[in-house]
Amino acid sequence: MKTAIDNSCKNNEENHILNDEAYFSRINAGLARFLDASPDAFHATENMKNLLEDNGFTRLLEGRKWDLSSGGSYYVTRNDSALIAFRLPEGKPAGFQIIASHCDSPMLKIKPNAEITVENTYVKLNVEKYGGMILSPWMDRPLSVSGRITVNTADGVETRLVNIDRDLLVIPNLAIHMDRTLNDGYKFNPQVDMLPLFSDMGGAGKFMETVAEAAGVSESDILDTDLFLYDRTKAARVGLNGEFILSGRLDDLQCAYASLMGLIDSTPGANAAVHCVFDNEEVGSGTKQGAASTFLRDVLRRINLLTGGDEEDWLCSVQNSFMVSADNAQAVHPNHTDKADPVNRPYLNQGIVIKYSASQKYTTDAVSGGVFRKICRKAGVPWQTYTNRSDMPGGSTLGNISATQVALNTVDVGLPQFAMHSACETAGILDTAYLAKAAEVLFSCSVSGEGDGDYRLNF
Repeated sequence: MKTAIDNSCKNNEENHILNDEAYFSRINAGLARFLDASPDAFHATENMKNLLEDNGFTRLLEGRKWDLSSGGSYYVTRNDSALIAFRLPEGKPAGFQIIASHCDSPMLKIKPNAEITVENTYVKLNVEKYGGMILSPWMDRPLSVSGRITVNTADGVETRLVNIDRDLLVIPNLAIHMDRTLNDGYKFNPQVDMLPLFSDMGGAGKFMETVAEAAGVSESDILDTDLFLYDRTKAARVGLNGEFILSGRLDDLQCAYASLMGLIDSTPGANAAVHCVFDNEEVGSGTKQGAASTFLRDVLRRINLLTGGDEEDWLCSVQNSFMVSADNAQAVHPNHTDKADPVNRPYLNQGIVIKYSASQKYTTDAVSGGVFRKICRKAGVPWQTYTNRSDMPGGSTLGNISATQVALNTVDVGLPQFAMHSACETAGILDTAYLAKAAEVLFSCSVSGEGDGDYRLNF
């Protein structure tokens, strides 16, 4: 590991993290556990809640009044699938240090009335695409079902998480003998090709029964569902020296986990430290729990109000704040090096990626990029730069969407990976720790700008 770490430290003035193998081991072991236990956004949020409570954070509810204490640590969720955690400084916060990521990934969602019988022989499930997913990797591998259900109770309606934790489904490919064009750019039809096989006719009518059993409830008490397919492959280290991690949902649970670890390890300066994880980024963020919602703004305004601030204090604190929009980035692919920009070429295990786009799909400019580079230097971690090829449009992320609700100076970053939006993705084992350490430094310092182009950083 030391060789890889040392070789990735070309652009740093400080390197106190880079040979701390215990830190890298702790972060990577925790990431693997988090990925395996988080097959969907609901479980990811639940697992973040558990980690926060284990580290002394107190739960708040949006529908109840809050009582905040100076120096306190808190979290709040929305829709069971988005979460904001924050640590207050001693005294009134001058602003906010924020890292925003997302916990949803492209998946296949199960439709209502899911069972379809085929020639009185098989039972398959009716599904639809969630997000811009690569379809082919979902075929011919063990799958199962997880998500959320609502249950009828004497007191009303309750939500329950469910995970059918066994190999349950498969989406079988068509044999090459039946379609010789399968290797010639086959176009998958989600309604035809992507329906998973559930059982033979002995399982007819038993899908919801299986869900109820996994949730520990009566089938008759289930009112509605938000259920998804997930790949059963566990997070694995690959490469000669285990230098890569292979797992589903690296986009964007890798950034969400790194941000969470940075918050837990931090001690806020003059600003409140805020870990924000949205849902529904993969489908445009336009939901009550997405980046276009009022979730972040509502939480920040309540913090300002409950720590003694008025409306003008709120406006001032926004200008004395800084946000990192953290969503994974495309690395140079070993088999398709021509797809990357000629000079901005991120590689696995060589640092956090700072993203730039003239079309403003990313929020980074000279000011926010400069502030983040300064933070990386202080943290002793490497960074890289990413732009799309000028003849190839790229994706967007949540930074510029959330800015419509809270107009903060923001930098877009990510961790480099291959096969984004595949059922299994590949990233570098060093990069999660790089972002976690940069997050810790960001959350522990104070960035103040007062609305002009100059920023003061107090570490």
